[in-house]
Amino acid sequence: MVRARFGQGIADLCQRPYDQAWLHYQHEIALRHHRAKKNQTDGVHAVPIIHFRYMVAFIYPITATIRQFLAAKGHSADEVEKMHQAWFKAVVLSVVLWSVPYVKEGDF
Repeated sequence: MVRARFGQGIADLCQRPYDQAWLHYQHEIALRHHRAKKNQTDGVHAVPIIHFRYMVAFIYPITATIRQFLAAKGHSADEVEKMHQAWFKAVVLSVVLWSVPYVKEGDF
């Protein structure tokens, strides 16, 4: 299930419009990683929270490992770099949005 959700998350990050519905979806993802809703949606019994430090640390591996996939279709180095930068920005934006439940009310 984790792989399927991860794959869906990549597709959504690349294909869905960044509109209010997308913002609501990102907030739901955030809650599902935080103790506010962790393990409630699917009745899964896993760790009770994904700690904030892991959310931030996630940025590097998910950004560093995507470049080879972007390059695999034969795009020029310049196109790959532009796609990589766009991916990096999208991942950082997502992590920022996912961090909302971790920040004290009024401090976000």
